[in-house]
Amino acid sequence: MKTDSRWITTPITADLLRGALDLERTEHGVLPHRLPARARAQCGDPQLAMVESQPSGVRLVFRTRATAVELDTLPTKRLYVGAPARPDGVYDLLVDGTLAGQGSVSGGTVQVVDMSTGSMELRPGPVGTLRFTGLPGRDKTVEIWLPHNETTELAELRTDAPLTVAPDPGRKVWLHHGSSISHGSDAASPTAIWPALAAALAGVELVNLGLGGSALLDPFTARAVRDTPADLISLKLGINVVNADLMRLRAFGPAVHGFLDTVREGHPTTPLLVVSPILCPMHEDTPGPTAMDLSALGAGRITFVATGDPAERASGKLTLNVVRDELSRIVAQRAAEDPHLHYLDGRALYGEADAAELPLPDGLHPDAATHRRIGERFAELAFADDGAFAGSGGERRAGGR
Repeated sequence: MKTDSRWITTPITADLLRGALDLERTEHGVLPHRLPARARAQCGDPQLAMVESQPSGVRLVFRTRATAVELDTLPTKRLYVGAPARPDGVYDLLVDGTLAGQGSVSGGTVQVVDMSTGSMELRPGPVGTLRFTGLPGRDKTVEIWLPHNETTELAELRTDAPLTVAPDPGRKVWLHHGSSISHGSDAASPTAIWPALAAALAGVELVNLGLGGSALLDPFTARAVRDTPADLISLKLGINVVNADLMRLRAFGPAVHGFLDTVREGHPTTPLLVVSPILCPMHEDTPGPTAMDLSALGAGRITFVATGDPAERASGKLTLNVVRDELSRIVAQRAAEDPHLHYLDGRALYGEADAAELPLPDGLHPDAATHRRIGERFAELAFADDGAFAGSGGERRAGGR
């Protein structure tokens, strides 16, 4: 920790964070979570534990005249045995809403994953320091967006001038839930994930519950959405249920209804948009489960393959086309009594023409350019004059961070 007298240390509290639903005290400081403790206690899945603690959409926000900012963090990085090392997570610095710098923190804990055996090993590492200098000396709003793909414990925040909690911007709060694509897989930086891009274009505050591999219609996630203040809600559903080969058509429909019922308990008239999966050629008509291609991994590449049999659709196995048909049917059925419920076919965000121009590099996740396209398309469609989020009206709810 710094002892230089020019630095002012400010405790990291919930008032300085946006986009997190819970803040856990740790040995090193605080750990932002995107699911509340009660939800986390209801599932022991290590994949869920990893992704919900990765702070996609979570940012420190404050007002200050400081020209230098330092943040000590303990990141947890992933390393797949046999694959190239992943680059360090990126922190985005925004000054009055404009990207003004980027940085990374080296060191930290490493989570080693062996896909051939399914084993995981944690290798402890040291706290590192993120540093930004040369900021304008005027009073300004500073945002530090945390890496969307690294669990990040926040140890200490230092500035060379006092800081205060930024006032509530008064903008509508958009809560989005989805899969790894919504989480930000393969995006360039935390403000370049498609939900962050769409939020910036629409001028709304983002709460991102994109959970890589874990958009599985879990009741505890539905309750988290229900209990989180929001003015606009979107649910991007389906791909992870196919990836995991988690349920058959008989269970999928009632699970979607139950998820929507729970959300509506807390948000009875909030604009609610159900979004089906974007185009993913390998799963359009082939069920899961999805598996990592071990032959490609041996060549140093990460790609995915669909391992199901298309003939199994007859027994109720799910494909993306089956999922889209069911989601469209459910929303149409419910919309007769719920005028605030809407449906968007995910292929309007990324379809066949997009796949020909910008194919999914690993067969499953979009690259940085495709994240931008999806974000721009979502903003154009959902926030258009005739979109699901148009003219939502009413006073903005308080406490939507």
